[in-house]
Amino acid sequence: MNSKTHVPPIKSQGIKTKLVPWIKSVTPDNFQGNWIEPFMGTGVVAFNVAPQNAILCDTNPHLINFYKAIATSEITSSIVKNYLIQEGEKLQALGEEHYYFIRERFNTHHAPLDFLFLNRAGFNGMIRFNRKGGFNIPFCRKPQRFAKAYITKIVNQVDFVSGLLKEKQFTFKCQNFTQTIAEASSNDIIYCDPPYIDRHTDYYNGWQDENEQALFDKLSLFRGKFILSTWHHNDYRHNNYVTDLWSKYNILTREHFYHVGAKETNRKPMVEALVTNFNNNME
Repeated sequence: MNSKTHVPPIKSQGIKTKLVPWIKSVTPDNFQGNWIEPFMGTGVVAFNVAPQNAILCDTNPHLINFYKAIATSEITSSIVKNYLIQEGEKLQALGEEHYYFIRERFNTHHAPLDFLFLNRAGFNGMIRFNRKGGFNIPFCRKPQRFAKAYITKIVNQVDFVSGLLKEKQFTFKCQNFTQTIAEASSNDIIYCDPPYIDRHTDYYNGWQDENEQALFDKLSLFRGKFILSTWHHNDYRHNNYVTDLWSKYNILTREHFYHVGAKETNRKPMVEALVTNFNNNME
């Protein structure tokens, strides 16, 4: 197994970067169908599992549009570099005024490059939208937000994804999880990383009890293999949905430092769970 985990250009709180090797170790080898993600988020899991065929879906159109733009070469690493140098210089000169200018421009025109800018210059790497669908994360007051080394890191991340999408057959769709699961076949593997129920989450449409129940119902009827990421417990609470819904399946747990909260003192370790309907190299 390749030990290097590639970080995608889009960030989010709760990103699964540190859990990728664990998820890969559970994934069946040499499956012949599609790798399907109803909640692609940043794409970090799919980009590191790197199957030959993948269908990545999300209800957040801006995530889908960004990665579609890379797939069609509307966005390339050189375009990203020039864009971030230009906008980074303006940000350095004008400060948060320019950030809010870009935010307003994005909320009007929804340009993928502006989405990238806001994601990397916004507070605490958060992705959040108001009820009208407007991106509403405030500015992250960090000096020289787009320093040369930081731009190079982002450019390399875009270059990695771009290269992967040229070699593999990845399809990006903006649709809800019920439609995505309904379109899957028994040869496919579904990896689900839904918003964590009962936790502070970044998600385009929110996530409630009825959503968790609907996901359980759909996956229970699915005839192929699935892997679900969720939280198991922390020092203060236990995820009752693991006991009440998911306990009929195989459950693995592992401690993970969960990066949620404005202050570092509020960021506590979380025991993560992987739920599967199969056994394969499970620890």
